[in-house]
Amino acid sequence: MTNRILLVDDEPNILSGYRRHLRKNFEVEVAEGGKRALEILDAEGPFAVVVSDMQMPDVSGLTVLTHAADKYPDTTRIMLTGNADQETAVTAVNQGRIFRFLNKPCQPDALAAAINVGLRHYELIKAEQALLTKTLAGSVSLLTEVLSMVNPVAFGRTSHIRRTVSGICGQLKLQNAWEIDVAAMLSQVGFVTIPEAVLQRYYNGSSLTPEETASIEDHPRVGKTLIAKIPRLKGVAEIIGAQRLRYDGKDAPKSGGAVGDDIPTGARILKLVTDFDALTAQGIGAPDAISQLTARAGAYDTSLLPLLMKAVDACYVTRLVKLIDLNDSMVFEEAVETTSGQVLVASGQQVSPSIRERLLSFAKSAQGVKQPIKVRCPVENAPKEAAAATPATATTPAGAN
Repeated sequence: MTNRILLVDDEPNILSGYRRHLRKNFEVEVAEGGKRALEILDAEGPFAVVVSDMQMPDVSGLTVLTHAADKYPDTTRIMLTGNADQETAVTAVNQGRIFRFLNKPCQPDALAAAINVGLRHYELIKAEQALLTKTLAGSVSLLTEVLSMVNPVAFGRTSHIRRTVSGICGQLKLQNAWEIDVAAMLSQVGFVTIPEAVLQRYYNGSSLTPEETASIEDHPRVGKTLIAKIPRLKGVAEIIGAQRLRYDGKDAPKSGGAVGDDIPTGARILKLVTDFDALTAQGIGAPDAISQLTARAGAYDTSLLPLLMKAVDACYVTRLVKLIDLNDSMVFEEAVETTSGQVLVASGQQVSPSIRERLLSFAKSAQGVKQPIKVRCPVENAPKEAAAATPATATTPAGAN
């Protein structure tokens, strides 16, 4: 946890004196003037405590502390002022959310004491956030595990969606990335009431009845309603509720939803990633899937498309693996066939225990299984690549070896 302090004043001698006194106990950065302070906040923040003079010629201390409050809400903000009138105090509290006022001239010991109190305040906020995050993460993880057992078809692809969403968020460096991560984990929760057979047809791109289509299209509303009941997940619920909205708003009259940049960023990311995942589940390779998404004019925030490709490249690798090396984090990049060419598993399907058992049974039979098998898998779980099959090894019935 950082204990960095930013001191802001337009008088170099004052800054120098404070820094000499404080650097024994704190990691001190100084900014000569408000303009320089804004630059440091943007480039080097966050800081645990920001202390700023009020009256400065270029940019006021109020502007500096308001900017710090907007950009880093957890930072403790202290104002030094020789003009502590009521109007100044009210404005500072309302706009800059000031933690404490100190009158100028302020003795170094008094400033150090105030910074210590401010630092403890910052650490308390961060500790509370860490506890809440761990508690929420544990609760959400338990919820998704239970739901995956109740409806494995709906939640079987959540790990892929979450990983790709995380890759995009990492590039954007979003402040609310945790909300988007939780929304990705729970994005399929609205499907819990839909029969697995219907979901399987939906994921495979098969035709649905009008009633089934209506149920599928209603899943964001159902998910939002369920998640909104959980404390502190209002933002997550909003993302889930808006995850199917088109960026151009063509569905707005029907859905009554937001349009363009008014759609939550997390929802825009989720729509793109879930549609990408649906295409790859149908056996379409990643490059072709992204080409299809690009061709759907107006459906997506186009600024996210390049980030999707980078996220997929960064999060996943393609491997040729032996049958015994298959695990549940993998997706088949090509159809798996017997040595005679019979398709056993379609391209785009997620590896599962039942699929592995089926392939092992065929591998031990006279029909055999062609190996190695081409899969897409998370970088962190990528096994060592198997040697490419020769005509002899590819048709060996004992393919499980």
